[in-house]
Amino acid sequence: MPGSARPRRPPADLLVLAQGLAAAGLLWPGRARWRLPRPVTVACMAAGVAGTALAEEGVRFLGRDLTPFVDPKDGAHLQTAGPYEISRNPVYAGLLVAGAAFAVLRRRPEPLVAFAALAAVLHVKSGVEEQRLRDRFGDEYDVYAARTPRLVGLPRPVAARPAVASIGREDHDR
Repeated sequence: MPGSARPRRPPADLLVLAQGLAAAGLLWPGRARWRLPRPVTVACMAAGVAGTALAEEGVRFLGRDLTPFVDPKDGAHLQTAGPYEISRNPVYAGLLVAGAAFAVLRRRPEPLVAFAALAAVLHVKSGVEEQRLRDRFGDEYDVYAARTPRLVGLPRPVAARPAVASIGREDHDR
């Protein structure tokens, strides 16, 4: 039926390649093109350290289950402790914070464009990855996702999750 097909998603391997290329773009060579106020420089340095620490902690908690691909490894467990209590994707969240800080500190447009590409790739990749985790872990993942923000934030009580009602056409038109 036309229009009812699920949107096409990029192959998982291409997402890993795109992530690597976007991250490499942060290193675009060249001299700085503008000055940064000292408070911005200090804030970026602090954000870079914090983002790196969050990503490293996410990697540490995953341990042998870490993979660059969207499919969880065979035998992997759903990680919900440590940094995974405040983020379903602490590695990606940390990479985004550190990447943004680094791009600003580079003081040239190309790393900023590369960061925007990295953010877009990680947005798509995390959506695909979350669907694969949902397929693998089912209701356990749904409960976890209901209480834990995608990037970073305070855990939400599961009871606070809004009910999703199926609205029929006749109910919607009222």
